[in-house]
Amino acid sequence: MIAIALQIAAIAIALALLLNGWRLYRGPALADRILALDTMVINVIAVIVVIGMMGGNDTYFEAALLLAMVGFVSTIAYCKFLLRGDIVE
Repeated sequence: MIAIALQIAAIAIALALLLNGWRLYRGPALADRILALDTMVINVIAVIVVIGMMGGNDTYFEAALLLAMVGFVSTIAYCKFLLRGDIVE
């Protein structure tokens, strides 16, 4: 039962990544593209967690945590650059 739920989750996440890619390509403003990249990071984290659950390996969860921290910092840096034109004050 869990295997079927994980397969359905993987398909849903793949569809979400496809739609995020479309928003990244088609986004009318830079802010839309930044949000699409942030959402893609969240979906990639979900993919890593699903792969870890399918394989039963705990290392994937640590990788997902590291990617979450890097994704958060990069989103803040992009937004700060968009607002001020400079990242470091």
